[in-house]
Amino acid sequence: MRPPVDPRFQSAHHSAMEASSNQPPPLEDVDLFAIDLPLREAVGRAGVSAADQGGLAAFGREWGAAETAAEARRANEHPPQLHALDPRGERLDVVEYHPAYHALMARSMAAGLHASSWDEAAVAPMGAAPRASGQALRAARFYMAAQVESGHLCPLTMTHASVAALAAAPDALSRWLPRIVGRDYDGAFRPWWEKTAVTLGMGMTERQGGTDVRANTTAATPAGDHYRISGQKWFMSAPMCDAFLVLAQAPGGLTCFLVPRFEPDGRRNGLRFQRLKNKLGNRSNASSEVVFEMAHGEKIGEEGRGVATILGMVQLTRLDCAISSAGLMRTGLAHAVHHARHRRAFGRRLIEQPLMRTVLADMALEVEAATALAVRLAAAFDAAPDDPHEAALARICTPAAKYLICKQAPHLLYEAMECLGGNGYVEDFPLARAYQEAPVNAIWEGSGNVMALDVLRAAARDPAATAAVLDRLGEAAGEPGRRAADAIQSALRSPDAEARGREITEGLGRLAALATLAAGDARVADAYAARRFGDGRGAQTSWGGAGPSAQADRLIERALPE
Repeated sequence: MRPPVDPRFQSAHHSAMEASSNQPPPLEDVDLFAIDLPLREAVGRAGVSAADQGGLAAFGREWGAAETAAEARRANEHPPQLHALDPRGERLDVVEYHPAYHALMARSMAAGLHASSWDEAAVAPMGAAPRASGQALRAARFYMAAQVESGHLCPLTMTHASVAALAAAPDALSRWLPRIVGRDYDGAFRPWWEKTAVTLGMGMTERQGGTDVRANTTAATPAGDHYRISGQKWFMSAPMCDAFLVLAQAPGGLTCFLVPRFEPDGRRNGLRFQRLKNKLGNRSNASSEVVFEMAHGEKIGEEGRGVATILGMVQLTRLDCAISSAGLMRTGLAHAVHHARHRRAFGRRLIEQPLMRTVLADMALEVEAATALAVRLAAAFDAAPDDPHEAALARICTPAAKYLICKQAPHLLYEAMECLGGNGYVEDFPLARAYQEAPVNAIWEGSGNVMALDVLRAAARDPAATAAVLDRLGEAAGEPGRRAADAIQSALRSPDAEARGREITEGLGRLAALATLAAGDARVADAYAARRFGDGRGAQTSWGGAGPSAQADRLIERALPE
């Protein structure tokens, strides 16, 4: 029998082994707000108070904790399961989630990620249009949560955005809003009126239509004070939400309906889940195919105005796509810098090697722009009801920001994985999951071409407001911005504007980002202008491909203080 090992020796031996392994420690038990200077500056420019920034720090510590990271891992290792039938063969149509998913939902709803912007609207006079407030504050929390686990954010963003659609039906809004703003998560499958907090989803996509929602064939038949919905949806995310905003063909045309999981008398509504999608990422969240069998539905807005009714909701979900992607980019950058500071190769730490610094600095510059632009647009949504310029900025720049940020995210996360080498590719580490998650935001709520067409439509619908937005962005961004604004205006007037839609949309996103950065650290803005608006930008095919930056040291230190 071996003699017992002295615990002191064992501990010292373990520490020595850990030190000699050349493996960086986990990036856990950190304050995600305190270590993110670009985010702190962005919320400061957006007018978030010092007291609210203190709350963001508390949120950053909670979401930067090792236990929260463990919940995120478990929620993705144990994806949701569909139980279409009970043991007797009766319809059940319930999706079962792992307890870790419910824990994440409880954390996020307690912090108001699903509805904090509407808190004041919940006590507004009866019939008054709801007004959002604190969008920038919510965006900062959403951005930090996305760094840890993005899948569970899907029902939260739909719940948040649903209020914009429900505004078209004041009676429905008055009944649902007090529960939408509730903070006590209730994942039980029971009627919504028995809960103090609810979540809402949406179902628009059909097999034959996809993005072309006007091709939807789901039918809505009047039945007294409600409608009966029959048809199919090819994608309906978060199927355990308490109700869904659905587009269906009513006698007067394509219309928006609110379809709850339970009939008013307490019976289960006619939602029949066919299967859950086997997705590339977004594993903690369920996405379903559903058949409506004479499901109870309540009309939201006028018949034939379904697209217009849902558009306000879609604008908010698109904003959240950009915020979430910026958060994913941030976590990729943070892990890459953290790894480079601890990992040694060829006799030096990676962070000390010029080529690695060039790559990290270029990535940091892109994350600076994405973070600044996402928070700036969130603030524009707050100001829009009282400021026509802010309203125009939010309308035309939201699809451009979604296009730019969501398309950059997979590219940047791939580079972050490469910075970690083999560990980046292994799913025991968090970057592989972030990389798998990244493409969904570019696809959901409109792919790149859809965003480009949306920008073109907005510009054509109100050319004067578009020109004013471009002029103000150009002035704020300096000489490179003025040139970019002029080029976008010229492209919009060209006969091949539609074919140049992506060029216009990316240019608009870059211009808005530069104008936002110019309101902060001038050296960061100058670096962004030089790298993204310079003559050689088109030749860059990888991060760092344009060579070293004079601001490399500052950018890396701003990204993650040592």
